[in-house]
Amino acid sequence: MTRVLLTGGSGFIAAHTLDILLKRGHSVVTTVRTQAKADKIKAAYKSFADKGLLDFAIVPDIAQSDAFDQAVVSDPPFEVVLHTASPFHFNVTNVQKDLLDPAIIGTTGILKSIKESAPSVKRVVITSSFAAMFNAAKGLWPEHTYSEVDWNPITMDQAEENAMMGYRASKTFAEKAAWDFVEKEKPNFTISTINPPMVFGPIIHNLDTLDNINTSNQRLVWAAQGKFKDEIPPTGVYIWVDVRDVAEAHVNAFEKPDAAGKRFFTVAGYFTNRELTKIISKYFPQYKDLPSDSTPGGDYPEGGRNAVYKFSNKQSIDVLGLKYKTLEECVVDSIKSFQAVGL
Repeated sequence: MTRVLLTGGSGFIAAHTLDILLKRGHSVVTTVRTQAKADKIKAAYKSFADKGLLDFAIVPDIAQSDAFDQAVVSDPPFEVVLHTASPFHFNVTNVQKDLLDPAIIGTTGILKSIKESAPSVKRVVITSSFAAMFNAAKGLWPEHTYSEVDWNPITMDQAEENAMMGYRASKTFAEKAAWDFVEKEKPNFTISTINPPMVFGPIIHNLDTLDNINTSNQRLVWAAQGKFKDEIPPTGVYIWVDVRDVAEAHVNAFEKPDAAGKRFFTVAGYFTNRELTKIISKYFPQYKDLPSDSTPGGDYPEGGRNAVYKFSNKQSIDVLGLKYKTLEECVVDSIKSFQAVGL
């Protein structure tokens, strides 16, 4: 059993990560913004909480530099920290305040708190993103294979352009700040980062309604609701991964010694919005307002998959031992989970 601090426990990826941690016998404290969120998670894992294997720390605002000072202190002491708390949404009025500060200060703040107050921590795993690798200036870049060596060259000026650029910058700057911290501060711990592209998958984080669905799953809900009936929107990022594989990557990254000090590009494969709608149509005929073969939009660019950048997920398979779920499996399990909250 390892004593683990998991930040952002009510989030999409964190909820699945918590599930794996508890099932593998680890003892977990997870941070949440409110007591109400803690109560919901506790109710879902009552037997673990009753055995003292699950506890909570309230951290209302991760953008405060001392936000995690109390949370990192534990008896028995933590050996591992999984930092998943970071905003992913485009409801942005101020890029600096809504995206950059929570991501960057949240990451550097927790690393400082661990170094100063939790010397027992030996491994830290951070949720990063393909956004920290993606070079928007290169467009579809079909001759390039993205891997762990790639970094997004985005600047602070570009970050201020719009919410999407702000999000990409927040993930890039936060991850760079983490690697810089380790290099300069020489703490007792190593870090690993998990860099997924679009993350789809079933929800287990106690949603009351579909109104609060996470950003990436929104397109599956909208498709099933008939919002793509007349035109399928552009796919945007053509690579994806199942949330359960991302969660497993976080846990394996501290359980496997060889994962220390590495980035992991966790990618299952390619997809388009058109493919998503076809899978929904095949398995869920009750949704009548899905696009037909003649509906425009949502496809690969001209030239198909070969016109899009390539990817290498070799390191995630070789070091973390991931076996990626299929798009069909992911979409079917996702829709079933949304049906439980009213789809």
